[in-house]
Amino acid sequence: MSSEVIVALCLFAIATSITPGPNNIMLLASGVNFGFRRTLPHTVGISGGLFALLISMGLGLGFLFTTFPALQLVLKIIGSIYMLYLAGRIATSRSLTSNKTSKEEKAKDQAQKETQPLNVVEAALFQWVNPKVWVMAISGISLYTSSQQPVRSTVIVAVLFSLLNWPCVCSWAVFGSALRGFLSDPIRLRWFNVAMGALLAASVVLLLK
Repeated sequence: MSSEVIVALCLFAIATSITPGPNNIMLLASGVNFGFRRTLPHTVGISGGLFALLISMGLGLGFLFTTFPALQLVLKIIGSIYMLYLAGRIATSRSLTSNKTSKEEKAKDQAQKETQPLNVVEAALFQWVNPKVWVMAISGISLYTSSQQPVRSTVIVAVLFSLLNWPCVCSWAVFGSALRGFLSDPIRLRWFNVAMGALLAASVVLLLK
C-alpha cells in the first residue's frame, strides 16, 4: 500500500468518524449524562466493533450480503428496533450520574441500572446495525484495499481506521462531558435528552432507505 493511499485512507477515516451520526449522538448524550470516564467503554466498543466489521467485510462478508439480499433486510429491521430502543433510553434519562466511586454512588448506580451507559460489548454489537458504519466499512474496504494483497491491505485498513476512529468519537464524549455543568439544571437536561433521543430516532430513516 503506497503512502498516498495511506494518507487518503487516514483523511477518509477522520472525516467519516468525526462527523455526526448515531454513534456520536449517543456519545454526546452519554458524556452529558454519565461523564467522560464512564463513557470510555462505549468509545472502545465503537472502535472495536468497527475493526471487526472492516475485517469481516474484507474477508467476504460483503459478498455474502450480495448473494443473500434478504440478510440486509433482516439487519435493517433489527437495527431499527435497537436504535429506537436506545433512543428511548436517552430521551427518558432525567438525572446526571456522578463519576465518584464511593459505595453510596455505586449503590445508586446499581439501582439505576436501566440508565447505564453502553458497555464495550453493547457498543461493539451496535456497529453491526449502524447504517453509517456500514457505509464507512464498505467504502473503506472497496476504496483502499488491494486485490493483489487482499488480506494484508484489509488488516492495514482496519487497524488504521479503528485507531483514528477512537480519538474522533472520544471528542464527542469529551464535548458532552464539558456540557455537564450547563445541563445540571433538570429542565435543560430533560430537553437535551429528548432532543438527542429524537435525533437518534430520526436516523432510523437512513437505516430503512
